[in-house]
Amino acid sequence: MKNITAVAGRDTFINCRVIGYPYYSIKWYKDSLLLPDNHRQVVFENGTLKLMDVQKGMDEGEYLCSVLIQPQLSISQSVHVTVKVPPLIQPFEFPPASIGQLLYIPCVVSSGDMPIHITWRKDGHVILSGSGVTIESKEFMSSLQISSVSLKHNGNYTCIASNDAATVSRERQLIVRVPPRFVVQPNNQDGIYGKAGVLNCSVDGYPPPKVMWKHAKGSGNPQQYHPIPLTGRIQILPNSSLLIRHVLEEDIGYYLCQASNGVGTDISKSMFLTVKIPAMITSHPNTTIAIKGQTKELNCTARGERPIIIRWEKGDTVIDPDRNMRYAITTKDNGDEVISTLKLKPADRGDSVFFSCHAINSYGEDRGLIQLTVQEPPDPPELEIREVKARSMNLRWTQRFDGNSIITGFDIEYKNKSDSWDFKQSTRNISPTINQANIVDLHPASVYSIRMYSFNKIGRSEPSKELTISTEEAAPDGPPMDVTLQPMTSQSIQVTWKAPKKELQNGVIRGYQIGYRENSPGSNGQYSIVEMKATGDSEVYTLDNLKKFAQYGVVVQAFNRAGTGPSSSEINATTLEDVPSQPPENVRAISITSDVAVISWSEPPRSTLNGVLKGYRVIFWSLYMDGEWGEMQNITTTRERVELRGMEKFTNYSVQVLAYTQAGDGVRSSVLYIQTKEDIPGPPAGIKAVPSSASSVVVSWLPPAKPNGIIRKYTIFCSSPGSGQPAPSEYETSPDQLFYRIAHLNRGQQYMLWVAAVTSAGRGNISEKVTIEPAGKAPAKIISFGGTVTTPWMKDVRLPCNSVGEPVPAIKWTKDSEDSAIPVTVDGHRLIQTNGTLVLRSVKAEDSGYYTCTATNTWGFDTIIINLLVQVPPDQPRLTVSKTSASSITLAWIPGDNGGSSIRGFVLQYSVDNSEEWKDVFISSSERSFKLESLKCGTWYKVKLAAKNSVGAGRISEIIEAKTHGREPSFSKDQHLFTHINSTHARLNLQGWSSGGCPITAIVLEYRPKGNWVWQSLRTNSSSEVFLTELREATWYELRMKACNSAGCGNESAQFATLDYDGSTIPPIKSAQGEGDDVKKLFTIACPVILATLGVALLFIIRKKRKEKRLKRLRDAKSLAEMLISKNNRSFDTPVKGPPQGPRLHIDIPRVQLLIEDKEGIKQLGDDKATIPVTDTEFSQAVNPQSFCTGVSLHHPALIQNTGPLIDMSDIRPGTNPVSRKSVKSAHSTRNRYSSQWTLTKCQASTPARTLTSDWRTVGSQHGITVTESDSYSASLSQDTDKGRNSMVSTESASSTYEELARAYEHAKLEEQLQHAKFEITECFISDSSSDQMTTGTTDNADSMTSMSTPSEPGICRFTASPPKPQDSERGKSVAVPIPHRASKSDYCNLPLYAKSEAFFRKPGSEPCPVVPPREASIRGLARAYPAPARHLTLEPGAKPLGLPPPAPAATTLPQRTLPMPSTTSAAAPSTSAAPAPATAEPPAAERGPAHSKVGGSRDSLLEMSTSGVGRSQKQGAGAYSKSYTLV
Repeated sequence: MKNITAVAGRDTFINCRVIGYPYYSIKWYKDSLLLPDNHRQVVFENGTLKLMDVQKGMDEGEYLCSVLIQPQLSISQSVHVTVKVPPLIQPFEFPPASIGQLLYIPCVVSSGDMPIHITWRKDGHVILSGSGVTIESKEFMSSLQISSVSLKHNGNYTCIASNDAATVSRERQLIVRVPPRFVVQPNNQDGIYGKAGVLNCSVDGYPPPKVMWKHAKGSGNPQQYHPIPLTGRIQILPNSSLLIRHVLEEDIGYYLCQASNGVGTDISKSMFLTVKIPAMITSHPNTTIAIKGQTKELNCTARGERPIIIRWEKGDTVIDPDRNMRYAITTKDNGDEVISTLKLKPADRGDSVFFSCHAINSYGEDRGLIQLTVQEPPDPPELEIREVKARSMNLRWTQRFDGNSIITGFDIEYKNKSDSWDFKQSTRNISPTINQANIVDLHPASVYSIRMYSFNKIGRSEPSKELTISTEEAAPDGPPMDVTLQPMTSQSIQVTWKAPKKELQNGVIRGYQIGYRENSPGSNGQYSIVEMKATGDSEVYTLDNLKKFAQYGVVVQAFNRAGTGPSSSEINATTLEDVPSQPPENVRAISITSDVAVISWSEPPRSTLNGVLKGYRVIFWSLYMDGEWGEMQNITTTRERVELRGMEKFTNYSVQVLAYTQAGDGVRSSVLYIQTKEDIPGPPAGIKAVPSSASSVVVSWLPPAKPNGIIRKYTIFCSSPGSGQPAPSEYETSPDQLFYRIAHLNRGQQYMLWVAAVTSAGRGNISEKVTIEPAGKAPAKIISFGGTVTTPWMKDVRLPCNSVGEPVPAIKWTKDSEDSAIPVTVDGHRLIQTNGTLVLRSVKAEDSGYYTCTATNTWGFDTIIINLLVQVPPDQPRLTVSKTSASSITLAWIPGDNGGSSIRGFVLQYSVDNSEEWKDVFISSSERSFKLESLKCGTWYKVKLAAKNSVGAGRISEIIEAKTHGREPSFSKDQHLFTHINSTHARLNLQGWSSGGCPITAIVLEYRPKGNWVWQSLRTNSSSEVFLTELREATWYELRMKACNSAGCGNESAQFATLDYDGSTIPPIKSAQGEGDDVKKLFTIACPVILATLGVALLFIIRKKRKEKRLKRLRDAKSLAEMLISKNNRSFDTPVKGPPQGPRLHIDIPRVQLLIEDKEGIKQLGDDKATIPVTDTEFSQAVNPQSFCTGVSLHHPALIQNTGPLIDMSDIRPGTNPVSRKSVKSAHSTRNRYSSQWTLTKCQASTPARTLTSDWRTVGSQHGITVTESDSYSASLSQDTDKGRNSMVSTESASSTYEELARAYEHAKLEEQLQHAKFEITECFISDSSSDQMTTGTTDNADSMTSMSTPSEPGICRFTASPPKPQDSERGKSVAVPIPHRASKSDYCNLPLYAKSEAFFRKPGSEPCPVVPPREASIRGLARAYPAPARHLTLEPGAKPLGLPPPAPAATTLPQRTLPMPSTTSAAAPSTSAAPAPATAEPPAAERGPAHSKVGGSRDSLLEMSTSGVGRSQKQGAGAYSKSYTLV
């Protein structure tokens, strides 16, 4: 512990801190004595020792703190306490002192530890020696010496002693006494009456002298002074002067100022006070009244020291009678007073002010105020219109000037604006305490004039300013007139009426509400309301979507802005009849016999008849085993039962029943299936017998055309007429076996055979009888039957060809093509079994056709023909919208091809535009239109349609969109929204919402005080009025409204303010923005910036991706082209000889089939070309029997789409023949954008094909030899319904790929500025197709697609582009047509049909080619015919065909036609002879070309193919190039 220093006489604490626990006790010792040992020592429980009033001798020393931590163990520490003794100053005092005395004061310290320091202070400041003061200090004392005492030595003196222990002090006061003396002596002075006066007298001395004032009245020598009583008016100031607050005349006299302080003698001094009187107003009226127009006098009396001047003022303006003649002033003396009079002649309203008279002399002035009130009749009140309603108005007025007289009442007058005030109406003697009034019993929508008077005791005011007001509209007081109803349809009634009477309309009629309800039993009796806007005095409205054949009651109400008027009397009408909406119930069918069935039913529900029931109709049709339907039949009856007779035996029937009314047939019942009972079968459909050996024959037969049941077995009868046997022999076989071998017959004997089928009902009719004789030689015979086989696609088909003969015949199958028979090859799709049966797996449309089976052995051959018809799903129908309403869409369609099977119905799918939830509707096959009902009003719908046949559902039509009538609600700005607002409520008129043609389902109101974040919401279905309650008073509100119907929602916003508590309006809000507005403002600024940034970034990404995609396509095409060019590159240094080596590819596309071939060589004609268009009627002309085909060319520039061919390829569907269509489009119709020239070829009837060809051609030569390359795209359109259908199914996706690729390359071409680029098709990956469709236009079987190249992968055509050569820009001036592309030494007959027409390939003495119709060639072996070749030319205008003779009169010719071309003159081309051409008809190609023909390679542009006229017209635009490279 640290040592401690204590101060004597004070308390000291010594702490003994113990750290740790536990401990038992803490004890203190001093000099081995346990403390405490006296009353000044205290030991606390925490071990602290307190020493009170410390004494140096007793308390100084060592102290020991002992802590017992265990019973026998203690620890201790000691501390030394040193005691310091503070100084002690002996008391001292200052003796009384006077000025000039000597003064000595000692300060002695009687005790305390040395050293001691002593100092002096005066009034808290240290005293330094000097200025007559001396301080002397010794060891324990100090003295203060003053040589001459003066007043400045007054004060408190302090002696301070300090040592190490403490600092002590002792203070005493020195007082110096001084006798009184005058600082300011009193002198005589004047005092002004009524003003304050000060008599000056100032003394000093110590102690401060006491001053006393005395007064002696009178102006003579003062006799005796009396003390002045000090009152509120007279006081002695701190400086001893005497203050007289209001000097009076009695204050005149002598005044004595006397001072004393007990030191020396008293002092005194006297003075004389004189009192002067200022000008004073002694009499004047405070207030006075005058009547306007009368004379008024004002008097004023004054007194005071003379001279006195009196001046009059009006307000703050001095009145000068010389300038204002309406005032006059007179003055007269009356003893010691002066009287002044102001005369007003006459008094005016402006005189109702304060007048003042001013009296002025040398000692002061005084003013007297006179309030003059001029009374007169009041001013008219200021009138304002507070609120105007339909039949009342609320007025408020303010009385600006009351004429200085109390208002005693008011009068109000009003009239119609068009009337005079003589016809006024009045409200009299309105209490003056009222400042507003209600005028009632007004007429709505009228104009009134209003004025007002006020009264006081003086008289009546002038009339107020005339106000003009218009009362609001009120709901009409009268109903619409002449309401009539006229039923229009089964679901609509036309309502007509006239407007209410003019005087009852109470405003402008805005529209009408038509209420209608069903009055049939069971209806709820509630009115449905529709609204319409007024159009005039007579109105018409049609109520739609009513119940059919139901009675309705209708009322009509007119409404204006204020509301709805009374309704008209209810009038009833009944909707027209309609067809029943439900079928008959409980339909049952019972088969009675094999050809009789009974159908029964019960009546449909009465509510669904929709009219008067006229009867029933039963519809039934047969369902055959092959899936086809029989003819639909119907029977009409009024009973609920019918017997169907003459039905086919053992046949499935579909039965439906419907009810009908005057309006037509109702809904059919569900299809009910019934089967007639079995009967004996009919005869077998065919029988055939052939000898198989010298002792046996084989008989075969076909099942009965009408089995009339399940065939149980067949019975074969054999009889020999010459054998003498009375009964034939009978043989039986199972129902699955259709042939039988009869043995053990006699050679050379004739036998008669016939067959009968057996069912459970018995043996049926026998077949025809055939006669046969066993023979030693057995030529090949086919026991199977030919005919027509119909099957759905994707099924396995077996075509039997069982044969007999000895030796065993060889079987060969062929399939007829256009002009030849193609052998059937065995592959994974086709299989010929050992018994000769041809199995076709998963048949497709291209498998349809005539199949020939030939059986051959040494002794002969036999042939059967089977016509295979493959049924496919139907083509897509053409769907259109014919009519729409608010709740329905009526659709119409034209079915497509039925796919070889009758259409059984249509599936209509529809959905809301933004939804993918499709709903299905099944429609009968006989329907061609349908009405979708119960749709949402004002809504877009998507609709698609597909047909179904026995195979399945066909392609879906294009999705079309249609919108029902109606739109979202909107609010009319002409309609007043708020009809009433007070301090806590607001009434809203919601009739301003227009339904948009669709009923409003809900109206949502949201409102909030301005600046508040939280919206209060209110939802209502009412469209009339709604109240907003519990509003704050005197508050601006924001209002948002949203009205919704099925078409959408409309929004409207508004602001309104509630009234103050007293009914007054509040001012508009200022544009100060709250915290929420700042956030909104920031959001409004930030959103466009963010959106613009995102938009720029998104656009950059899209453009980058598009560019990468285009570059990738170009790279892919380039690499593919390089690979193919290196593989299939051809030389053009020598003339082309032999058949071409380039690819000949076939592409299947949904609407047309394209045949891509390479052509070698061209024919150059010249600059200007005329073309020959053709129509269907021209193909109907009879041609030379020896001719085979006739061809014409039609040019069309795709970039100028103002002319085109007469055949519209966009209208071609699979299985149809565009040439045979009668609705051929005109020559100026807009053409398909993909082709530049169409070549149309028509062959004789024996060839059932038409070919439509599009050619791309260019001119080029090398080494003087003309060499060209051109690609031909032929659209082959078969008359056979089933041919070409595969393209519809298998390559639909490839079609869009072609178009997408073509567009990409078109953009790439433009992007790289290849304005004269050359495009060529390098390779196609194509879909699989059958060979019979790939040989269109050729008679060479060896060159068919099957034998050359038939890629099996679906894919796309690739394009390559190369920069133009310098001479390419001139190459579009001439047009070339193709010459035969197989210019080899081979037989002329190997050429395709369209090439045989060229004279270039016809040589002198050449034999014509045979025409081989496939069926007749294979069956009858007809002799070969050799037709003459046909013409296929493009001619110059006005020029004869080179090398052709004039047309012979007997020759069949084509009509002369021209196709108009831009910038060229249409010319008629000569008719072309169909007869054989002479041997010298054509010169060589090199001679035929014009002199300016240029030389070029085979890679000349495929796009340079327009006529020169077209080329000139396009030269300034897109260039002489066509977009015809696009394959679609």
